[in-house]
Amino acid sequence: MSAYPSGRAVVPATVSVFSSPGSWIESAALDQCRQVAALDGMAHVAAMPDLHPGKGAPIGAAMSSTVLYPFLVGSDIGCGIAVFPIALRRVVPERLAARFPDLDRALDPDRDADDPAWSVLDGDVPAGHLDGLGTVGRGNHFVELARVGPILAAEHAERLGLDAGDLVLVVHSGSRGLGERILREHTETHGAGPAPDPDAYLARHDAAVRWGSLNRRLLAARVAYALGAEPTEPVVDQCHNLVEIRDGRYLHRKGAAPGDGRDVLIAGTRGTPSYLVAAHAGPDAGYSVAHGAGRKMSRADALRRGRAKHTVEELRRTPVGSIVVCGDRQLLFEEAPTAYKRIEQVIGDLVAHDLATPITTTVPLVTYKTPDVGRRDERRKGRR
Repeated sequence: MSAYPSGRAVVPATVSVFSSPGSWIESAALDQCRQVAALDGMAHVAAMPDLHPGKGAPIGAAMSSTVLYPFLVGSDIGCGIAVFPIALRRVVPERLAARFPDLDRALDPDRDADDPAWSVLDGDVPAGHLDGLGTVGRGNHFVELARVGPILAAEHAERLGLDAGDLVLVVHSGSRGLGERILREHTETHGAGPAPDPDAYLARHDAAVRWGSLNRRLLAARVAYALGAEPTEPVVDQCHNLVEIRDGRYLHRKGAAPGDGRDVLIAGTRGTPSYLVAAHAGPDAGYSVAHGAGRKMSRADALRRGRAKHTVEELRRTPVGSIVVCGDRQLLFEEAPTAYKRIEQVIGDLVAHDLATPITTTVPLVTYKTPDVGRRDERRKGRR
């Protein structure tokens, strides 16, 4: 049975922006929403309060169409955020930061056959794609040890088995090179045009979504074992770069998390809490909620302004007292908390539009971005 929905949009596409007058929404991002709305077959564009410009399409939007456009999902198909409970006896962030494994080093089935992280693999690796397996990637991806903050909605927290003070691993990563290859092979022939065979694209897309979820589990398991804990099942694992069929149309999400009765971790920054919410978004919002704070500055602007205001050491210790493990100095500036919008404003907009109910926060203790081998070696020498 074909996955292509029947019928075509017969009215001009609409654009809804779920923000408030106090929200930081760039005009370039709104222009991209209108450009997407003008595409053939487009029915509705729902922009989240974390909306910001992307490469060819807005980030922080759910876009419904009778035509499947791979570029609206982008190259990191299956990117998402998962939350894993973790039990640790002693929590000293400086010591735990030094124990994080090298998550730039991929797991190899032969070389790393004895690695206990493989215990989370159930069946075969999707698409047989082993390149980059068990790595976090660059950009805004991270693995974070965090503490659960005050409970804001007791019934939802109890349902998830979370209490204030609990420890969790928050993992934000995607399909690495697999999703990139899928989009590249499409654009080499069709550019930004629609998928000529939606079923074929969806089959590869679905494998990348499964791969991304597996990768988050592997990352959490690698870190759990390195910290002396056992891996656990995620209480939340929602993908925010994907396409699905809803209401007879293709619902593309790029930087928008499924919000139809799902629990979602909406990422803050390295120096602010993230929010775990119970989402209850309807069709006007594309059944979606925000996926994070959303960028306020381009990477180039964040690098230029950050170097004028901060030192590397300042960015390695955040305003909430957490530690950032990142050997890539440029990335430290690009991902500085000041480069992002206020997460409280994003959450407030979702609540004001009745799209989500905050359950609790997760406050960073250690955020891993890239290995910092040099600093680790210095610490080891200092203990001799």
